[in-house]
Amino acid sequence: MKTIISAGIVALSALCAGPAFGQNLNGAGATFPAPIYQKWFQEYKTAHSSVQINYQPIGSGGGISAMTEGTVDFGASDMPMTDEQIGKLKVRPLHFPTVLGADVITYNLPGVSGALKFSGDTIANIFLGKIAKWNDPKIAADNPGVKLPSTDIVVAHRSDGSGTTFVFCDYLSKVSPEWKSKVGASTSVTWPVGLGGAKNDGVAGIVKQTEGAIGYVELVFAVQNKMAFADVKNAAGKFVTPSFASVTAAAQASKDLAADFRGSITNAPISSYTWLLIPSQIQDAAKKKAITDFLGWMLTTGQKDAEPLSYAPLPAAVVAKEKQQIAAIK
Repeated sequence: MKTIISAGIVALSALCAGPAFGQNLNGAGATFPAPIYQKWFQEYKTAHSSVQINYQPIGSGGGISAMTEGTVDFGASDMPMTDEQIGKLKVRPLHFPTVLGADVITYNLPGVSGALKFSGDTIANIFLGKIAKWNDPKIAADNPGVKLPSTDIVVAHRSDGSGTTFVFCDYLSKVSPEWKSKVGASTSVTWPVGLGGAKNDGVAGIVKQTEGAIGYVELVFAVQNKMAFADVKNAAGKFVTPSFASVTAAAQASKDLAADFRGSITNAPISSYTWLLIPSQIQDAAKKKAITDFLGWMLTTGQKDAEPLSYAPLPAAVVAKEKQQIAAIK
């Protein structure tokens, strides 16, 4: 009788512990999309109680490293993986764009009202250190009628590796052959000039505290912190005000996104997708179902959270192509 009672207690304990077939998914990577990812994972848990998705915002490079080491079920990055990085993985990852963001040029120039305008060549020459004064003829040419002071320009940039830096440097590499050859595009680069600050807060701090400073931060950060930022000339020769609508429009019109969704749309606005990195082969059937079901939810229901959280939603054409790619997960 005692044995039967003990067995019943064990069985009851197992039932009370939660769903017998619960599925945990672990991911890590980019910090930029972390706020919307955390909201998505909470909402998805509410609607699908047996699935728990855990995410660590450790940076794009950290997410790629975790994928390479096989310590996570999925990664996340603001920079698409290179062929070299992909070659180090046992299973080829698939890139799934999730939302869009952008970098903006922010500055501290007392006495100048309204948004300044910058062409790509001007921005590149500022960050190369070739334009050192605010009343330089190139800046004046971009801003006719604006009275510019002779204040020294102080460049602010990221001191830490980040997807934000990759997006910005990828843009500069497109508009400036000199930047491409001398500096290039990566999450960390050797800056020709300037002061470094950690994360968006560090760059923003330098700009706010230094008269004549100029730097780059994420659009979502600039909007949330009510920072002034410049209009940027796009590839068609028009000055564009960075906004969530203009970012989505740029993505819709872009021809630069490859069939595997790796590619950039940084010229201009200085915008970019951010990606989930999903293994193309998942042997655990329950885990595969949990991941593919979430991806389908993210591409439909989840997109409504983008604008309220200051991200740009995916263009409909990209969503349609991604839905087809889900079937490629074996």
